[in-house]
Amino acid sequence: MSEILEARTPAYSRIELATVTSRAQANLLGNIHGGEVLKLADSAAGVVAQRHSDGPAVTAALDEMAFLEPVRVGDIVRTFAQVNWVGTSSMEIGVRIESQPWDATTEWLHVGSAYFVFVAIDGAGHARAVPRLQAGTPADERRMREAEIRRSHRLARRREIEAGRVTT
Repeated sequence: MSEILEARTPAYSRIELATVTSRAQANLLGNIHGGEVLKLADSAAGVVAQRHSDGPAVTAALDEMAFLEPVRVGDIVRTFAQVNWVGTSSMEIGVRIESQPWDATTEWLHVGSAYFVFVAIDGAGHARAVPRLQAGTPADERRMREAEIRRSHRLARRREIEAGRVTT
């Protein structure tokens, strides 16, 4: 992983995906299963990770998923995804999820947010280097800073759990 790759901005791989929900995705309350919303968010994040890294990338972790509002059958659901942070082979991808009734022209409703960690892999399934991330806007800088905080919390949590396993 010593290859030096040219830095990219989040705009390079940013995407928007949309779909219309169906009854097959609903729970007994008539809302779309959280797992269906999560699947759409993971798909959007995966496209961004593969675009940024120029090849295969796999979901390594879901750092956070916040469901803010229910999604109903027939809603149009759209996701906005972009790279927030990049390490040597890993990337944090942020996803914003919005919905709107299919038959309305109301404002889009923010229904969820998620942070995925992806790792770029080579043909043998080993981690490979990814391009660095260069902020293109002040919002990108904020997202990078917040992603660093989430990363430090993930690493601290892992260290604390592993330390507890050694002593017990």
